[in-house]
Amino acid sequence: MQKRRDLTPTMAKGSYDGFTEIFKREMGFSHPRSISRRISASEGIVKKLDLYGKLNGHEGCVNAVEFNSSGDILVSGSDDRQIMLWNLLNGSRTLSYPSGHCENVFQTKFIPFTDDRTIITSGADGQVRLGQILENGKVETKRLGRHHGRVYKLAVLPGDPNVFYSCGEDGFVQHFDIRSNSSPTTVLYSSPFTQGCRRHHSSSRIRLNSIAIDPRNTHYLAVGGSDEYARVYDTRRVQLAPVCRHIVPNAPVNTFCPHHLRETNSVHVTGLAYSKASELLVSYNDELIYLFEKNMGFGSSPVGISAEKLQEMEEPQVYTGHRNAQTVKGVNFLGPNDEYVMSGSDCGHIFIWKKRGGKLVRAMLGDRRVVNQLESHPHITFLASCGIERNVKLWTPVSNDVLSLPENIEKVMESNRVGREDQSRVTLTPEVIMHFLRLQRRQTSAFTERRYVLTDVNGDEENEAQFISGLVAGDDESSERECNVS
Repeated sequence: MQKRRDLTPTMAKGSYDGFTEIFKREMGFSHPRSISRRISASEGIVKKLDLYGKLNGHEGCVNAVEFNSSGDILVSGSDDRQIMLWNLLNGSRTLSYPSGHCENVFQTKFIPFTDDRTIITSGADGQVRLGQILENGKVETKRLGRHHGRVYKLAVLPGDPNVFYSCGEDGFVQHFDIRSNSSPTTVLYSSPFTQGCRRHHSSSRIRLNSIAIDPRNTHYLAVGGSDEYARVYDTRRVQLAPVCRHIVPNAPVNTFCPHHLRETNSVHVTGLAYSKASELLVSYNDELIYLFEKNMGFGSSPVGISAEKLQEMEEPQVYTGHRNAQTVKGVNFLGPNDEYVMSGSDCGHIFIWKKRGGKLVRAMLGDRRVVNQLESHPHITFLASCGIERNVKLWTPVSNDVLSLPENIEKVMESNRVGREDQSRVTLTPEVIMHFLRLQRRQTSAFTERRYVLTDVNGDEENEAQFISGLVAGDDESSERECNVS
Protein backbone atom coordinates (compact mmCIF):
# COMPACT_ATOMS: atom_id res chain seq x y z
CA MET A 1 0.00 0.00 0.00
CA GLN A 2 1.32 3.41 -0.94
CA LYS A 3 2.23 5.59 2.02
CA ARG A 4 0.80 9.06 2.43
CA ARG A 5 3.12 11.76 1.28
CA ASP A 6 4.32 14.02 4.10
CA LEU A 7 4.17 17.54 2.71
CA THR A 8 5.54 19.34 5.73
CA PRO A 9 9.25 18.87 4.94
CA THR A 10 8.81 20.77 1.68
CA MET A 11 8.06 23.96 3.61
CA ALA A 12 10.92 26.37 4.10
CA LYS A 13 12.89 25.96 7.28
CA GLY A 14 11.75 28.47 9.92
CA SER A 15 8.21 28.78 8.48
CA TYR A 16 6.80 26.33 11.01
CA ASP A 17 3.64 28.12 12.10
CA GLY A 18 -0.02 27.70 12.89
CA PHE A 19 -0.97 27.08 9.27
CA THR A 20 1.23 23.99 9.21
CA GLU A 21 -0.50 22.51 12.22
CA ILE A 22 -3.99 23.28 10.88
CA PHE A 23 -3.05 21.59 7.61
CA LYS A 24 -1.77 18.51 9.44
CA ARG A 25 -4.93 18.31 11.52
CA GLU A 26 -7.21 18.59 8.48
CA MET A 27 -5.23 15.89 6.67
CA GLY A 28 -5.39 13.58 9.69
CA PHE A 29 -1.68 13.76 10.45
CA SER A 30 -2.16 15.00 14.04
CA HIS A 31 -4.70 14.68 16.83
CA PRO A 32 -7.16 17.62 17.05
CA ARG A 33 -6.60 17.99 20.79
CA SER A 34 -2.90 18.67 20.35
CA ILE A 35 -3.23 21.50 17.84
CA SER A 36 -3.57 24.33 20.35
CA ARG A 37 -0.48 23.25 22.26
CA ARG A 38 1.55 22.79 19.09
CA ILE A 39 0.50 26.13 17.65
CA SER A 40 1.39 27.91 20.87
CA ALA A 41 4.88 26.43 20.63
CA SER A 42 5.43 27.47 17.02
CA GLU A 43 8.22 29.88 16.27
CA GLY A 44 5.83 32.11 14.37
CA ILE A 45 3.71 32.63 17.48
CA VAL A 46 6.75 33.34 19.68
CA LYS A 47 7.94 35.92 17.15
CA LYS A 48 4.61 37.73 17.54
CA LEU A 49 5.18 38.28 21.26
CA ASP A 50 4.82 41.93 22.13
CA LEU A 51 3.93 44.13 25.09
CA TYR A 52 0.28 43.59 26.03
CA GLY A 53 0.04 45.73 29.14
CA LYS A 54 1.55 46.90 32.42
CA LEU A 55 0.40 46.27 35.97
CA ASN A 56 1.13 49.44 37.93
CA GLY A 57 0.80 49.72 41.68
CA HIS A 58 4.06 48.82 43.39
CA GLU A 59 6.24 51.59 44.78
CA GLY A 60 9.53 49.73 44.47
CA CYS A 61 11.33 47.35 42.15
CA VAL A 62 9.26 44.22 41.46
CA ASN A 63 11.30 41.11 42.25
CA ALA A 64 8.80 38.24 41.99
CA VAL A 65 5.82 37.21 39.87
CA GLU A 66 3.86 33.96 39.61
CA PHE A 67 0.65 32.79 37.93
CA ASN A 68 -1.90 30.66 39.73
CA SER A 69 -2.64 27.18 38.37
CA SER A 70 -5.47 28.36 36.10
CA GLY A 71 -3.52 31.35 34.83
CA ASP A 72 -6.11 34.04 35.52
CA ILE A 73 -4.46 35.52 38.64
CA LEU A 74 -0.91 36.77 39.13
CA VAL A 75 0.84 37.50 42.43
CA SER A 76 3.78 39.92 42.72
CA GLY A 77 6.23 41.00 45.41
CA SER A 78 8.40 44.08 45.57
CA ASP A 79 10.95 46.20 47.40
CA ASP A 80 7.95 48.06 48.86
CA ARG A 81 7.23 44.87 50.87
CA GLN A 82 3.68 44.67 49.52
CA ILE A 83 2.09 41.56 48.04
CA MET A 84 -0.35 42.26 45.20
CA LEU A 85 -2.82 40.01 43.38
CA TRP A 86 -3.88 40.91 39.86
CA ASN A 87 -6.87 39.85 37.74
CA LEU A 88 -5.38 39.19 34.32
CA LEU A 89 -8.75 39.28 32.55
CA ASN A 90 -9.07 43.01 33.10
CA GLY A 91 -5.67 43.98 34.47
CA SER A 92 -7.05 45.15 37.80
CA ARG A 93 -5.45 44.80 41.20
CA THR A 94 -7.76 42.70 43.36
CA LEU A 95 -5.80 42.68 46.61
CA SER A 96 -2.78 44.30 48.23
CA TYR A 97 -1.46 43.52 51.68
CA PRO A 98 1.72 44.13 53.70
CA SER A 99 3.85 41.01 53.65
CA GLY A 100 5.26 41.44 57.16
CA HIS A 101 8.81 41.38 55.81
CA CYS A 102 11.24 43.99 57.11
CA GLU A 103 13.11 44.21 53.80
CA ASN A 104 12.68 43.46 50.09
CA VAL A 105 10.38 40.62 49.05
CA PHE A 106 12.21 38.26 46.68
CA GLN A 107 9.74 35.40 46.16
CA THR A 108 5.96 34.97 46.08
CA LYS A 109 4.22 31.65 45.45
CA PHE A 110 0.71 30.23 45.56
CA ILE A 111 0.24 27.04 47.55
CA PRO A 112 -1.70 24.61 45.27
CA PHE A 113 -5.22 23.39 46.00
CA THR A 114 -5.99 26.27 48.40
CA ASP A 115 -8.28 28.25 46.06
CA ASP A 116 -5.42 30.77 45.66
CA ARG A 117 -5.89 31.87 49.27
CA THR A 118 -2.53 30.73 50.65
CA ILE A 119 0.63 32.56 49.58
CA ILE A 120 4.19 32.03 50.78
CA THR A 121 6.90 34.68 50.55
CA SER A 122 10.60 35.12 51.29
CA GLY A 123 12.85 38.13 51.41
CA ALA A 124 16.09 39.92 52.17
CA ASP A 125 15.38 39.77 55.90
CA GLY A 126 15.74 35.97 55.83
CA GLN A 127 12.12 35.39 56.76
CA VAL A 128 9.82 32.81 55.20
CA ARG A 129 6.23 33.97 55.71
CA LEU A 130 2.70 32.77 54.98
CA GLY A 131 -0.26 34.91 53.99
CA GLN A 132 -3.76 33.50 54.43
CA ILE A 133 -6.62 35.29 52.63
CA LEU A 134 -9.78 35.05 54.74
CA GLU A 135 -13.37 34.93 53.55
CA ASN A 136 -13.91 38.57 54.49
CA GLY A 137 -11.01 39.62 52.27
CA LYS A 138 -8.59 40.34 55.10
CA VAL A 139 -5.17 38.70 55.18
CA GLU A 140 -3.45 37.11 58.14
CA THR A 141 0.31 36.76 57.91
CA LYS A 142 2.79 34.94 60.09
CA ARG A 143 6.42 33.95 60.07
CA LEU A 144 7.04 30.27 59.40
CA GLY A 145 10.83 30.29 59.68
CA ARG A 146 14.00 32.20 59.12
CA HIS A 147 17.45 31.87 57.57
CA HIS A 148 20.63 33.71 58.47
CA GLY A 149 20.86 35.78 55.30
CA ARG A 150 18.67 36.42 52.30
CA VAL A 151 16.15 33.93 50.95
CA TYR A 152 15.79 34.38 47.19
CA LYS A 153 13.78 31.31 46.25
CA LEU A 154 11.14 28.88 47.47
CA ALA A 155 10.10 25.57 45.88
CA VAL A 156 6.63 24.07 46.37
CA LEU A 157 6.35 20.29 46.24
CA PRO A 158 4.28 19.60 43.07
CA GLY A 159 0.74 18.56 43.83
CA ASP A 160 1.11 19.00 47.59
CA PRO A 161 -0.85 21.75 49.38
CA ASN A 162 1.29 21.57 52.51
CA VAL A 163 4.99 21.05 51.83
CA PHE A 164 7.58 23.44 50.41
CA TYR A 165 11.30 24.19 50.71
CA SER A 166 13.42 27.30 51.11
CA CYS A 167 17.11 27.94 50.44
CA GLY A 168 19.17 30.69 52.01
CA GLU A 169 22.50 32.42 52.05
CA ASP A 170 23.32 30.47 55.21
CA GLY A 171 23.72 27.35 53.04
CA PHE A 172 20.68 25.55 54.47
CA VAL A 173 17.64 24.10 52.74
CA GLN A 174 14.67 24.11 55.10
CA HIS A 175 11.57 21.93 54.90
CA PHE A 176 8.16 23.41 55.77
CA ASP A 177 4.85 21.71 56.42
CA ILE A 178 2.14 24.32 56.92
CA ARG A 179 -0.01 21.77 58.77
CA SER A 180 2.55 21.76 61.57
CA ASN A 181 2.85 24.41 64.26
CA SER A 182 6.47 23.48 64.96
CA SER A 183 9.56 25.16 63.51
CA PRO A 184 10.87 24.17 60.07
CA THR A 185 13.36 21.35 59.81
CA THR A 186 16.67 21.26 58.01
CA VAL A 187 16.75 19.03 54.95
CA LEU A 188 20.36 19.57 53.94
CA TYR A 189 23.34 21.86 54.11
CA SER A 190 25.65 22.69 51.17
CA SER A 191 29.38 23.25 51.43
CA PRO A 192 32.24 23.46 48.89
CA PHE A 193 33.61 20.14 47.68
CA THR A 194 37.11 21.21 48.61
CA GLN A 195 36.06 21.61 52.24
CA GLY A 196 35.37 17.88 52.70
CA CYS A 197 33.23 17.18 55.76
CA ARG A 198 34.23 20.15 57.87
CA ARG A 199 31.47 21.47 60.08
CA HIS A 200 29.56 24.59 59.25
CA HIS A 201 31.24 27.97 59.54
CA SER A 202 31.07 31.16 57.52
CA SER A 203 33.89 30.27 55.12
CA SER A 204 32.70 26.77 54.22
CA ARG A 205 29.08 27.28 53.28
CA ILE A 206 27.59 27.65 49.81
CA ARG A 207 25.28 30.65 49.89
CA LEU A 208 22.24 29.35 48.03
CA ASN A 209 20.45 31.55 45.49
CA SER A 210 18.09 29.12 43.79
CA ILE A 211 16.19 25.88 44.33
CA ALA A 212 14.11 23.69 41.99
CA ILE A 213 12.26 20.37 42.23
CA ASP A 214 12.38 17.77 39.46
CA PRO A 215 8.74 17.39 38.28
CA ARG A 216 9.31 13.77 37.22
CA ASN A 217 10.93 12.74 40.48
CA THR A 218 9.90 15.07 43.29
CA HIS A 219 12.46 13.53 45.65
CA TYR A 220 15.19 15.24 43.61
CA LEU A 221 16.00 18.78 44.72
CA ALA A 222 18.48 21.00 42.84
CA VAL A 223 20.21 23.97 44.45
CA GLY A 224 22.74 26.50 43.24
CA GLY A 225 24.67 29.31 44.82
CA SER A 226 28.09 30.81 45.42
CA ASP A 227 30.18 28.38 43.39
CA GLU A 228 30.10 26.88 39.90
CA TYR A 229 28.17 23.68 40.68
CA ALA A 230 24.46 22.91 40.57
CA ARG A 231 23.87 20.15 43.13
CA VAL A 232 21.04 17.63 43.04
CA TYR A 233 20.02 15.97 46.31
CA ASP A 234 17.71 13.04 47.01
CA THR A 235 15.52 14.08 49.93
CA ARG A 236 15.01 10.40 50.83
CA ARG A 237 18.70 10.21 51.74
CA VAL A 238 18.70 13.11 54.18
CA GLN A 239 17.34 13.12 57.69
CA LEU A 240 15.07 15.89 58.89
CA ALA A 241 16.53 17.64 61.90
CA PRO A 242 16.04 20.90 63.80
CA VAL A 243 17.71 23.91 62.20
CA CYS A 244 21.22 24.07 63.66
CA ARG A 245 24.37 25.95 62.76
CA HIS A 246 26.53 22.88 63.38
CA ILE A 247 25.70 20.18 60.87
CA VAL A 248 27.66 17.82 58.67
CA PRO A 249 27.27 18.77 54.97
CA ASN A 250 25.15 16.46 52.83
CA ALA A 251 26.48 14.71 49.74
CA PRO A 252 24.55 15.30 46.49
CA VAL A 253 23.54 12.46 44.19
CA ASN A 254 24.64 14.45 41.13
CA THR A 255 26.45 17.66 40.23
CA PHE A 256 26.42 19.72 37.06
CA CYS A 257 28.84 22.28 35.67
CA PRO A 258 30.17 23.24 32.22
CA HIS A 259 33.55 21.61 31.79
CA HIS A 260 35.46 24.86 31.34
CA LEU A 261 34.10 26.26 34.61
CA ARG A 262 35.11 23.33 36.82
CA GLU A 263 37.22 24.36 39.81
CA THR A 264 37.53 27.94 38.56
CA ASN A 265 35.89 29.59 41.59
CA SER A 266 35.11 32.55 39.32
CA VAL A 267 31.33 32.26 38.85
CA HIS A 268 28.23 31.43 40.83
CA VAL A 269 24.74 30.16 40.05
CA THR A 270 21.87 32.68 40.17
CA GLY A 271 18.99 30.69 38.67
CA LEU A 272 17.77 27.11 38.18
CA ALA A 273 14.77 25.58 36.44
CA TYR A 274 13.68 22.03 35.63
CA SER A 275 11.91 21.21 32.39
CA LYS A 276 9.04 18.75 32.18
CA ALA A 277 11.60 16.27 30.83
CA SER A 278 13.87 16.68 33.91
CA GLU A 279 16.45 18.75 32.06
CA LEU A 280 18.21 21.20 34.37
CA LEU A 281 18.65 24.80 33.25
CA VAL A 282 21.42 26.74 35.02
CA SER A 283 22.14 30.48 34.78
CA TYR A 284 25.50 31.84 35.93
CA ASN A 285 26.52 35.27 37.18
CA ASP A 286 28.36 37.07 34.37
CA GLU A 287 28.59 33.87 32.36
CA LEU A 288 26.08 32.03 30.18
CA ILE A 289 23.05 29.75 30.50
CA TYR A 290 23.42 25.97 30.15
CA LEU A 291 20.97 23.09 29.73
CA PHE A 292 22.00 19.77 31.28
CA GLU A 293 20.55 16.34 30.73
CA LYS A 294 20.90 13.73 33.47
CA ASN A 295 23.78 11.94 31.77
CA MET A 296 25.87 15.13 31.80
CA GLY A 297 26.39 15.10 35.57
CA PHE A 298 29.64 14.41 37.43
CA GLY A 299 28.01 12.20 40.06
CA SER A 300 28.23 12.94 43.77
CA SER A 301 31.53 14.83 43.44
CA PRO A 302 33.22 16.60 40.52
CA VAL A 303 36.63 16.40 42.19
CA GLY A 304 39.20 14.09 40.64
CA ILE A 305 37.48 13.42 37.31
CA SER A 306 40.11 12.60 34.72
CA ALA A 307 40.61 14.51 31.48
CA GLU A 308 39.79 11.34 29.52
CA LYS A 309 36.46 11.04 31.31
CA LEU A 310 35.62 14.68 30.59
CA GLN A 311 36.30 14.22 26.89
CA GLU A 312 33.83 11.32 26.80
CA MET A 313 31.07 13.37 28.45
CA GLU A 314 28.60 15.34 26.38
CA GLU A 315 28.68 19.12 26.75
CA PRO A 316 25.49 21.00 27.69
CA GLN A 317 23.51 23.22 25.32
CA VAL A 318 24.54 26.87 25.77
CA TYR A 319 22.51 30.09 25.33
CA THR A 320 24.34 33.34 24.60
CA GLY A 321 23.72 37.04 24.07
CA HIS A 322 22.43 38.27 27.42
CA ARG A 323 24.32 39.51 30.47
CA ASN A 324 23.69 38.51 34.08
CA ALA A 325 25.92 40.59 36.37
CA GLN A 326 24.05 43.25 38.29
CA THR A 327 21.30 41.22 39.99
CA VAL A 328 20.42 37.66 41.02
CA LYS A 329 18.46 36.71 37.90
CA GLY A 330 16.21 33.75 37.38
CA VAL A 331 15.89 31.63 34.26
CA ASN A 332 12.87 29.80 32.88
CA PHE A 333 11.25 27.78 30.11
CA LEU A 334 8.51 28.87 27.70
CA GLY A 335 6.05 26.75 25.75
CA PRO A 336 3.66 23.88 26.54
CA ASN A 337 6.54 21.38 26.37
CA ASP A 338 9.32 23.81 27.32
CA GLU A 339 10.35 24.37 23.72
CA TYR A 340 12.07 27.67 24.56
CA VAL A 341 14.44 29.11 27.15
CA MET A 342 14.10 32.70 28.37
CA SER A 343 16.06 35.07 30.57
CA GLY A 344 16.27 38.72 31.49
CA SER A 345 19.42 40.76 30.99
CA ASP A 346 21.35 43.73 32.36
CA CYS A 347 20.77 45.48 29.04
CA GLY A 348 17.03 45.57 29.76
CA HIS A 349 16.09 42.98 27.12
CA ILE A 350 14.17 39.73 27.36
CA PHE A 351 15.97 36.98 25.45
CA ILE A 352 14.12 33.92 24.13
CA TRP A 353 16.04 31.03 22.55
CA LYS A 354 15.00 27.75 20.99
CA LYS A 355 15.78 25.08 23.54
CA ARG A 356 17.20 22.76 20.90
CA GLY A 357 20.11 24.42 19.17
CA GLY A 358 20.13 27.65 21.19
CA LYS A 359 18.96 29.89 18.34
CA LEU A 360 17.84 33.35 19.48
CA VAL A 361 14.30 33.87 18.16
CA ARG A 362 13.04 36.91 20.09
CA ALA A 363 14.55 39.86 21.96
CA MET A 364 12.23 42.44 23.54
CA LEU A 365 13.04 45.56 25.53
CA GLY A 366 11.50 44.73 28.91
CA ASP A 367 12.97 47.37 31.23
CA ARG A 368 14.87 50.62 31.00
CA ARG A 369 17.60 49.07 33.15
CA VAL A 370 17.48 45.39 34.12
CA VAL A 371 15.01 42.53 33.65
CA ASN A 372 15.24 40.19 36.65
CA GLN A 373 12.50 37.56 36.49
CA LEU A 374 10.31 35.95 33.82
CA GLU A 375 7.32 33.71 34.45
CA SER A 376 5.48 31.67 31.83
CA HIS A 377 1.71 31.21 31.81
CA PRO A 378 0.75 27.61 32.67
CA HIS A 379 -1.37 27.05 29.55
CA ILE A 380 -0.77 29.56 26.74
CA THR A 381 2.00 31.62 25.14
CA PHE A 382 1.87 34.44 27.64
CA LEU A 383 4.56 35.64 30.02
CA ALA A 384 5.10 38.17 32.78
CA SER A 385 8.33 40.06 33.44
CA CYS A 386 9.66 42.30 36.17
CA GLY A 387 12.82 44.23 36.92
CA ILE A 388 14.09 47.55 38.18
CA GLU A 389 11.00 49.45 37.03
CA ARG A 390 8.06 49.52 39.41
CA ASN A 391 5.60 47.48 37.37
CA VAL A 392 4.88 44.05 35.95
CA LYS A 393 4.82 43.75 32.17
CA LEU A 394 2.63 41.24 30.30
CA TRP A 395 3.65 39.81 26.91
CA THR A 396 1.37 38.01 24.45
CA PRO A 397 1.39 37.29 20.66
CA VAL A 398 -0.57 40.48 19.90
CA SER A 399 1.58 41.71 17.04
CA ASN A 400 0.02 41.56 13.60
CA ASP A 401 3.44 40.84 12.13
CA VAL A 402 6.05 38.18 12.70
CA LEU A 403 8.66 40.34 14.39
CA SER A 404 12.32 40.03 13.55
CA LEU A 405 15.14 40.63 16.02
CA PRO A 406 15.83 44.31 16.79
CA GLU A 407 18.16 46.02 14.33
CA ASN A 408 20.66 46.81 17.07
CA ILE A 409 20.61 43.36 18.71
CA GLU A 410 24.08 42.48 17.41
CA LYS A 411 25.50 45.62 19.04
CA VAL A 412 23.61 44.85 22.26
CA MET A 413 24.90 41.28 22.36
CA GLU A 414 28.45 42.40 21.57
CA SER A 415 28.29 44.99 24.35
CA ASN A 416 27.10 42.28 26.73
CA ARG A 417 29.95 40.00 25.64
CA VAL A 418 32.60 42.69 26.05
CA GLY A 419 31.26 43.64 29.46
CA ARG A 420 31.28 40.01 30.51
CA GLU A 421 34.85 39.48 29.37
CA ASP A 422 36.06 42.69 31.00
CA GLN A 423 34.45 41.59 34.24
CA SER A 424 36.13 38.16 34.05
CA ARG A 425 39.55 39.81 34.17
CA VAL A 426 38.90 40.83 37.78
CA THR A 427 39.12 37.90 40.18
CA LEU A 428 36.52 38.41 42.90
CA THR A 429 35.34 35.75 45.28
CA PRO A 430 31.60 35.14 45.64
CA GLU A 431 31.88 36.53 49.18
CA VAL A 432 33.19 39.88 47.91
CA ILE A 433 30.60 40.04 45.13
CA MET A 434 27.66 39.41 47.46
CA HIS A 435 29.03 41.83 50.06
CA PHE A 436 29.38 44.50 47.38
CA LEU A 437 25.78 43.94 46.27
CA ARG A 438 24.59 44.33 49.85
CA LEU A 439 26.46 47.59 50.26
CA GLN A 440 25.25 48.82 46.89
CA ARG A 441 21.65 48.01 47.79
CA ARG A 442 21.89 49.87 51.09
CA GLN A 443 23.52 52.94 49.56
CA THR A 444 21.29 53.29 46.48
CA SER A 445 17.86 52.46 47.91
CA ALA A 446 16.52 56.00 47.85
CA PHE A 447 12.92 54.83 48.04
CA THR A 448 13.46 52.67 51.09
CA GLU A 449 15.50 55.31 52.87
CA ARG A 450 12.71 57.84 52.43
CA ARG A 451 10.10 55.64 54.09
CA TYR A 452 11.85 53.38 56.54
CA VAL A 453 14.47 53.81 59.23
CA LEU A 454 17.58 51.88 58.29
CA THR A 455 20.90 51.32 60.03
CA ASP A 456 23.45 53.83 58.76
CA VAL A 457 26.35 52.48 56.78
CA ASN A 458 29.50 53.22 58.75
CA GLY A 459 32.60 54.83 57.28
CA ASP A 460 34.56 51.62 56.98
CA GLU A 461 31.85 49.97 54.90
CA GLU A 462 31.59 53.03 52.66
CA ASN A 463 35.34 53.01 52.02
CA GLU A 464 35.21 49.28 51.29
CA ALA A 465 32.30 49.73 48.89
CA GLN A 466 34.21 52.47 47.02
CA PHE A 467 37.27 50.22 46.78
CA ILE A 468 35.31 47.25 45.47
CA SER A 469 33.22 49.35 43.07
CA GLY A 470 36.49 50.59 41.58
CA LEU A 471 37.32 47.00 40.66
CA VAL A 472 33.95 46.09 39.18
CA ALA A 473 33.36 47.27 35.65
CA GLY A 474 30.03 48.44 34.36
CA ASP A 475 28.48 49.58 37.65
CA ASP A 476 28.97 53.30 37.17
CA GLU A 477 25.23 53.81 36.79
CA SER A 478 24.29 52.07 40.00
CA SER A 479 24.41 55.21 42.12
CA GLU A 480 21.64 56.73 40.02
CA ARG A 481 19.14 53.97 40.66
CA GLU A 482 16.04 54.62 42.65
CA CYS A 483 15.51 51.00 43.60
CA ASN A 484 17.30 48.29 45.47
CA VAL A 485 19.44 45.81 43.62
CA SER A 486 17.80 42.48 44.32
